[in-house]
Amino acid sequence: MRTLRYIGRLLKEFGEFAWQNKAWWIVPIVLVLLLLTAFIVAGSSAAPFIYTLF
Repeated sequence: MRTLRYIGRLLKEFGEFAWQNKAWWIVPIVLVLLLLTAFIVAGSSAAPFIYTLF
């Protein structure tokens, strides 16, 4: 649970940085990185189950 708290705090700081510095270009980059991370985590945990189907 601590990790989720730290991730939430990090995302909040990214948001505050983008808001204060008008750096809106950083928001899509962070979103794409989070999406890729989610795909990698989901793919690595599902791999053993996919192999058993074939």
